[in-house]
Amino acid sequence: MKQVVAILTVVVVIVLVWYAACVPMNIKGVLTELERGGAEVQPPSGSARRDMSEIGLVLDNGFAIPSTWAQGKPRLPSPHQVSAELWDTTVGKKITSKRSLIYHGWVTLSATMLGFVIGTGLGILLAVGIVHSRVMDLSVMPWAIVSQTIPIIALAPMIIVVLFSVGVQGIIPKAIISAYLSFFPVVVGMVKGLRSPDAMQLDLLRTYNASQSQGFWKLRLPASMPYLFASLKIGVAASLVGAIVGELPTGAVAGLGARLLAGSYYGQTVQIWSALFAAAVLAACLVGLLGLIERTVLRKMGMAR
Repeated sequence: MKQVVAILTVVVVIVLVWYAACVPMNIKGVLTELERGGAEVQPPSGSARRDMSEIGLVLDNGFAIPSTWAQGKPRLPSPHQVSAELWDTTVGKKITSKRSLIYHGWVTLSATMLGFVIGTGLGILLAVGIVHSRVMDLSVMPWAIVSQTIPIIALAPMIIVVLFSVGVQGIIPKAIISAYLSFFPVVVGMVKGLRSPDAMQLDLLRTYNASQSQGFWKLRLPASMPYLFASLKIGVAASLVGAIVGELPTGAVAGLGARLLAGSYYGQTVQIWSALFAAAVLAACLVGLLGLIERTVLRKMGMAR
């Protein structure tokens, strides 16, 4: 109950701050619309209003505050506008409709999961090689770190153009971008986990004349599970970001990235925010699913209750 109350308190504070931020963000556009509708606003000159601060306009035109929460194309949509858009594009639309966020979310989720599987597999293989090979540790790990310094927004178009030139299109380029973002957390977490057994445990296995493979399967791999799942939670969120970014340079017509792009083209900020919230909900569901799998696996291994 304490946790629920704490979460609800944070949500209420965020919503109140959000509503408060909508007032100065939208006041200039609202006053322009009210003036065109015949209302008296202060100052009456549009150029004078542009030169005034938003706070000053709010103080001089308090009657316009409710309108800042219901503007057609606001700079910052209010929470109830975003909620209404989410409801309309999920419950109010058929799943197969091109306006359904469930349809677009599924398109993005497909690329996310494919990229996540590729990135996770690559990350685990690299981590095993780094732990068991000094050469790979000195050669591969620095390059893995350097690869993450390249902004994905600059790298994504290059990947898409190169793959398109060799005839690779569709979900594969987005999955590769997702894999690029997700493999690094898995590498780092898995390396840390595989190296987590202390010297006494490793010496005990040597005393029992255990081979290197037996040491890996019976000690290193089980010890790495908590680290692996922690990095997987980070990796799946990063993979979702990669899938959305991969949809932006391609001019995609489906996917959450396509919804963001279409909203920016036509100034539909409510659509943009609803797509952002849909992405956040999707990421939370994926992380929550991994959390359930983690508890199940660790419980069966005797590492958690």
